[in-house]
Amino acid sequence: MISMSLVPHQPGALGTPGAAAEFTEAWLANRRLSEHTRAAYRRDVASWLAWCHDRGLDPLRASFLDVNAYARGLEARPMAAATVARKLSGVSSWYDFLVKLNAVATNPVGGADRPHVDRDHSSTVGLTPQEVDALLSAAEQAQGPTAVRHRAVLVLLADLGLRVGELVSLDLADVSWERGHRTVRFVGKGGRARRRALTPGAALALDEYLRLRGSGEGPLFVTATGARIDRHAVFRLVRRLAKQAGIAAADRLSPHSLRHSFATSARAEGVPLEDVQDAMGHADPRTTRRYDRDRFNLDRDPAYTIAAARARRNPA
Repeated sequence: MISMSLVPHQPGALGTPGAAAEFTEAWLANRRLSEHTRAAYRRDVASWLAWCHDRGLDPLRASFLDVNAYARGLEARPMAAATVARKLSGVSSWYDFLVKLNAVATNPVGGADRPHVDRDHSSTVGLTPQEVDALLSAAEQAQGPTAVRHRAVLVLLADLGLRVGELVSLDLADVSWERGHRTVRFVGKGGRARRRALTPGAALALDEYLRLRGSGEGPLFVTATGARIDRHAVFRLVRRLAKQAGIAAADRLSPHSLRHSFATSARAEGVPLEDVQDAMGHADPRTTRRYDRDRFNLDRDPAYTIAAARARRNPA
């Protein structure tokens, strides 16, 4: 339960960064969220509160006009419409909580002009199967004390299509065996506990890394100082190896590019949509379809399948 001492009933109660941060942490503690989502919400709300603070605006008195001004400022950076929409979603959730506490009468984000996001389009730069192979080859050829760890990170992203937040949140205890399968367990988006089977290649890369990492407790992937690797390090790794592999769009890639490639490759190989959806942890199959870059390929038009079945029923 949230402490009543943190409920901001008075104007100006969230006027200082310290007070706002304290309330935000109390709000997040009352949400069933994964650490990745929690961190994203924290950043989104902090960005909005910093914008308000710089303008001397009390967040409890903000209107939809203020939210509109904030959103247009984000778009002017420039920032993708989907990113702006996601940031406003986090702020909206924060205000919904304030409404429930009777700290504000209405949610100002509710009346704001949010950017339109095409559910059939993703701004993430994808990779072809051949480019994924080249990326993994670059990781395989790398030398140095971190090369084994980097190979394990890349293979898990490519073979399992994990979100970068899911990957960096893995602990040693999350790697196990279940019913003859080598597995990893993690908390996915929405706070749902999930498990995935490791491919033979992923298991091999992970075992090679674990021989150097050693056993015990704590984060699975660690830096030289023993700290958990962060998402920014993984972003830099993907782009650096992509450059070495000669991939043209290296400067625009992200770990999410490998997730998109996972979905596209799985569907191209005939994996049913619902199985890809389950593997990726998507609540809505439309999200999975958006990740499938090859979904408009005319070779996959179901008309061909229907015609072929009719020909089998009625041979000439």
